[in-house]
Amino acid sequence: MPNHHKESVRQLLADLHAERVATMDPKALKINIDQRQLLVDTADRKRFAKAGDTLTSFSLQEVNTGTLTLDSLLEQGPAVLVFFRFAGCPACNIALPYYQRQLAPSLKKLGATLVAVSPQVPERLVDIKLRHNFDFQVASDIDNKLARQLGILYTFDQPSQQAGIASGKPIGEVTGTGTWELPMPTILAIDRERTIRFIDVAPDWLVRTEAEPILDAVKEIVAEQELSV
Repeated sequence: MPNHHKESVRQLLADLHAERVATMDPKALKINIDQRQLLVDTADRKRFAKAGDTLTSFSLQEVNTGTLTLDSLLEQGPAVLVFFRFAGCPACNIALPYYQRQLAPSLKKLGATLVAVSPQVPERLVDIKLRHNFDFQVASDIDNKLARQLGILYTFDQPSQQAGIASGKPIGEVTGTGTWELPMPTILAIDRERTIRFIDVAPDWLVRTEAEPILDAVKEIVAEQELSV
């Protein structure tokens, strides 16, 4: 077992990729690799929200408890949003449990709220929360409204669309959104003034943010809050 504190989400996802290289149909693997590389090469980074930006009000639909607003998320302290693709995404089923182990307990101690966010409709999204028994909130970004505001959406390329149709699982049917758009995996920490203090966008969905920089950002927010009391 890896040392609990040294566990790396990037290593866990590199292991997933290595397993795919060993076991996956080469044509399907190539479509996956090419799409991820294309996203890295073509991502419009100028459109990504940045640290220092102030968020306007938004609402998300938590899969069990209903509407979450920006104000309600910031009631107790800072908020951390983790954008992921959809409940059946293999990489998301590695990354989110990693955050449950390595991020959620520390955020709770700091009085911060953690929410995992996907465009998938709530009744399908609830599956990932139940499967892993997450103790943080999992919410639907209806119509990708917040992801669009943050500039982090991408559209499946043609080979990926064709593969989805051929498999009988076009992503719009899987998510219930009816579109080929998904958010790039993104993590942001928001202070109580609604300012983004940390944001990391990963165009390649097999690359995710380690827990440590997120925790550092939240610790800084909380330290400033305590000074200003």
